[in-house]
Amino acid sequence: MASLTKIISDFALSAEFNTPENWLQGRTIYGGLSVALALQAALRDAPPDLPPLKSAQILFIGPASESLRFKTQTLRQGKSTTYISVDCLTKTDVSMRLAFIFANPRPSKIEHVFSRAPTVGLPDDYKSIGKVTLAPASLSNFDVRFAGQSLPVSGSDHPELIAWVRHIAASGVDPAVALIALGDSLPLAAMACFTEFAPISSMSWSLDLPEPAIPGEWFLLRSASQQAKNGYSFQTMNIWNEAGKLVLSGSQTVAIFT
Repeated sequence: MASLTKIISDFALSAEFNTPENWLQGRTIYGGLSVALALQAALRDAPPDLPPLKSAQILFIGPASESLRFKTQTLRQGKSTTYISVDCLTKTDVSMRLAFIFANPRPSKIEHVFSRAPTVGLPDDYKSIGKVTLAPASLSNFDVRFAGQSLPVSGSDHPELIAWVRHIAASGVDPAVALIALGDSLPLAAMACFTEFAPISSMSWSLDLPEPAIPGEWFLLRSASQQAKNGYSFQTMNIWNEAGKLVLSGSQTVAIFT
């Protein structure tokens, strides 16, 4: 079983990456890991004095798990922001395309917090889900403790999932890389409405980091489907640390095959 720590430690831009079995999500690499690897590639090939990660736009173009290569390009380096694109290639095909924005803080008179973490208990107040039949192999890399009113595949009319999540093993990994690797760990929010397991496929993911990522253990994840129709779900995603501070927000478009 390959840990995130080992994967990131062994990762090399000059070598092809083959997804370990415990990081597969169906027939493809777990989305959080693929984006984390792309970010790691950007960090290793970045120009000097790279600011903290601020935002990312991701397109999941096709399934991929073997012989992955990551190609980076610095699009622009300004006084406060740097733009880096990354393509994940399977042979000659682009399976994922990403654009990262790295930005330094800047003085501003405007400051507010309009996002509040859900009111839930502490991680120890909830049971770990352990090994789940039919769940993707990638879920085994996280300790997940659901803390909301809905559960996946429960036939709920409330398409929202809330859970405390932590890595099983991610020591020594860049905090932003570790956060993104964890950020897509929950099932699709619309799966709370499923009455049986069915395939899904992430198509895009947009994410923002309000502040530079810092190390942490437990994170509170919330995903909520804003609308599901015609075989697609549009969900928002937020992550708070144990202190209740928002550390990541985003949205995702997902194809539903049921």
